[in-house]
Amino acid sequence: MDFLTRRGALAGIAAVALGPTLSLMPFGTALAADAGVKLGPSQPFDFDHLIAQAKALAGHPYQPPVIRHAEILDKIDADAAQQIHFKPEHQLWPPGSGAPFPAQLYHPGKFSKAPVRIYQLTGTTAREVQYSPSLFDFGTADFARKLPDDIGFSGFRLMHPGAATDFLSFVGASYFRSAGELDEYGLSARGIAVNTATGREEFPRFTGFWIAEPTAPGGDTVIHALLDGPSLAGAFRIAVSSDKLPILKLEMVLFVRKEIQRLGVAPLNSMFWYGKHNRAQGVDWRPELHDSDGLALATGGGERIWRPLNDPASLKISAFMDKDPRGFGLLQRERDFARYQDDTAFYNRRPSVWIEPLTAWGEGSVQLIEMPTSEETSDNIVAFWVPKGPIKPGAELRFAYKQYWLADEPNPSEAARVLATRIGIGGAAGKPHPPGTKKFVVDFAGTPLDALTRLDGVEPVVTASRGRVMGPVALPVVGTKIWRLSFDLAIDGTEPIDLRCYLRHEGAALTETWLYQFLPNG
Repeated sequence: MDFLTRRGALAGIAAVALGPTLSLMPFGTALAADAGVKLGPSQPFDFDHLIAQAKALAGHPYQPPVIRHAEILDKIDADAAQQIHFKPEHQLWPPGSGAPFPAQLYHPGKFSKAPVRIYQLTGTTAREVQYSPSLFDFGTADFARKLPDDIGFSGFRLMHPGAATDFLSFVGASYFRSAGELDEYGLSARGIAVNTATGREEFPRFTGFWIAEPTAPGGDTVIHALLDGPSLAGAFRIAVSSDKLPILKLEMVLFVRKEIQRLGVAPLNSMFWYGKHNRAQGVDWRPELHDSDGLALATGGGERIWRPLNDPASLKISAFMDKDPRGFGLLQRERDFARYQDDTAFYNRRPSVWIEPLTAWGEGSVQLIEMPTSEETSDNIVAFWVPKGPIKPGAELRFAYKQYWLADEPNPSEAARVLATRIGIGGAAGKPHPPGTKKFVVDFAGTPLDALTRLDGVEPVVTASRGRVMGPVALPVVGTKIWRLSFDLAIDGTEPIDLRCYLRHEGAALTETWLYQFLPNG
C-alpha cells in the first residue's frame, strides 16, 4: 500500500462507539468459547518459536496473500467500515480479567483485504481466534455477513481500561499507531520500511499476532507479530507499558531474502503541509497544518539537533550520518491551539514519537524523506534509521528500541531549544529589499538563556552550504524569555541550501543545533 494514501485507509477503520461495560472476571480468566469467541486448538508458543518460524519463512520464496471474496470486501469502504463494530462483550482480556487493556478485533474491508491471524496467548499456549459474523454489529453494512467464517481479521486495537475508546491500533501492512499521551491520533509507525523512495518500495505486513495475557496484575501487554514481505521475514515482540503513558518496547529479528537498497528501522510516517516558515504554501484558512513540525536528533556524540520539516515541490531525502544514535523522533512542538484553530482534528494534541535504541546500532544515518502534498490527509513525511552497508540475502538483523508516544521527547536536553522558525524577505524595514535575499528568524528558549542579557555577549553561529550569510544577530525578545537569532542569506543558485545555527556563550553552546534545508525553488 502506498504510504501517501495510508491516512485514508486508517480513516476507513477509525474508532467506533462501544456498548455497555462487562461484568468483572477473576484475574487469569480468559475469555473462552462459551462467551461467544471460538478458539482453535492449543498450540505451544514463545518468542523463540516465532523466530524459528520467521527464519523458515525467509528460506522460501515469498508467497503473497490470497485475497478471497474481494468483490464483497471492496464494498466495505470507509463509510461501511464505520458501520461495523466489534461487540465489546467479545473483546479479549476484558475489564476484570486483570489485563490492563481489552483487545478488540478489526473486520477486513476494502483497505485491508489480506487476512491476519489473531491468537490469544496464555503462558506458552496459543489458541487462534476464529472469525464469526456474530462477533460484529454490521449496521447498514449487513451485506458483509455473506463472508465465510474463515475470512479472518485485519488487525486489532487495545482499549483504554474501562473506557469506550482505543489508544493503540494495528491494522494494514505493518502499520500501527497510538493516540499518545494527549489522546489524539496523528502520525503512525511501521514494523519496518523497505526501499522507501527508491521507486520499488515494499510494504511487508504483519500476518499474525499473538496477544498475551499479562502474567501479573498491572503487567505489560505483550504482543508478538510475524512479518512477511518480498525481501524479508521477521519476528517481533512488542511490550506495551501498563502505565498511563503509551510506551512500547520493540524487539525484532529480521531474516533477509533479497538485497535491500534502503532498510528503514523504526520508521515513522507523518504529515507536514505548512507552518510558520512556509505559511505562504497554505491555502487553507487554518494558520498551521501538520502532525509533526520537526525531526529531533540526539546523536551518538551528544549533540542535539532540530530540523524543521518542509513541504517541498519534489521529493527530498536528507541523511544525518551517525554512530550509535541516542535517539530520534518526529515531534509536534507547537502545542498552542491558537496556532491551528482546529477544533475537529486538534493538531495541537497530536502525539510526538521518540525512538530510543536499547542496543548499539553501529554506523548508519537517520534519514528524512519529505514529499510534496497539497492537503492534510497524505503522509508526506518519513523518518527512520538506515544501517550502513548493503543488506544482503541471508543476513540476520536484530534491533531493540523503546518508542514513546508522548507530548514531548521523554528526556529533553538541558540545552535551550528551538521554538519557531520564520522566513521572509531580506533587508531592513523602510529600506529597499535586496534582490535574491531571504531573512531567517529562529527563536530559542530554555534555562541556559534565562539569566543572560543582551550585554552578556551571546554569540550567534551561522553557516550555510552555499550563498552568503549576512548580519547574524541574537537578542532577547523584550518581555519574554525568548532569544531571537536573525540573519539574511544571499541566495546562490537554485539547488537546496543547508543552513546551520546555534547560540553560544564564552565558547560553550547554549542551544540545540538548528538545521534547515532551504529550497530556493520550493
